[in-house]
Amino acid sequence: MNNPIPTLQHLASRTIAMPRDTNPKGDVFGGWLVSQMDLAASAIASIRANGRVVTVAIDGLVFYKPVFVGDEVSCYVDIVKVGRTSITLKVEAWVRRALSTTTLQVTEGSFTFVAIDPQRQPREIPREIISSE
Repeated sequence: MNNPIPTLQHLASRTIAMPRDTNPKGDVFGGWLVSQMDLAASAIASIRANGRVVTVAIDGLVFYKPVFVGDEVSCYVDIVKVGRTSITLKVEAWVRRALSTTTLQVTEGSFTFVAIDPQRQPREIPREIISSE
């Protein structure tokens, strides 16, 4: 069986949805999933910004399918735009259902970060250096 696979460049995080991540009815909180996506995006943003970043916006967040306890949740990230002090990334969350090889995209959204200095003030993001190797 051919399962869809994400087309985004960076696998930034992978975790398992646990019972502690649910409400009293047993559904995984959407907020838990958003926090996983934010952590994944911040990891890639901080690498590209060469330092600390903070989340300033989350846009176009769409939940396509639920996440269940036991699902393996993977967050894939791609850099969309780098500005003077900000960086915008697209994040897709995919799951591999427990005890299965089936993968599904469950959520996507756009996350924007601002690079900050030690005084927590915006700072410029270094220009990307392209290697000639």
